[in-house]
Amino acid sequence: MYAIIEMGGKQFRVEEGTKVLVDRMGAEAGSEVSIDKVLMVGGDDVKIGAPYVDNAKVTATVLDHVRGDKVLVFKHKRRNDSRKLQGHRQDYTAIRVTSILA
Repeated sequence: MYAIIEMGGKQFRVEEGTKVLVDRMGAEAGSEVSIDKVLMVGGDDVKIGAPYVDNAKVTATVLDHVRGDKVLVFKHKRRNDSRKLQGHRQDYTAIRVTSILA
């Protein structure tokens, strides 16, 4: 069985035991998190929500808080001796899906 969930404005296809990197959450490492925004539950019996599936819930365990790879942003204007270099690292939370209830 799999589910499509929505977290932080993004959609993820998850199964039991799947490890997913989502945007930074305020939960402590090792705690349980329940996700109610389930868009679809698939498998033998497919349920599609409008927009969310009623009485469907995905529970996950917070593994760790990590940071993504550095992305360099370089801006310049030609013939003006104007340039700017910025770096960015996104904060993520690693979660592991423990169960899907539909």
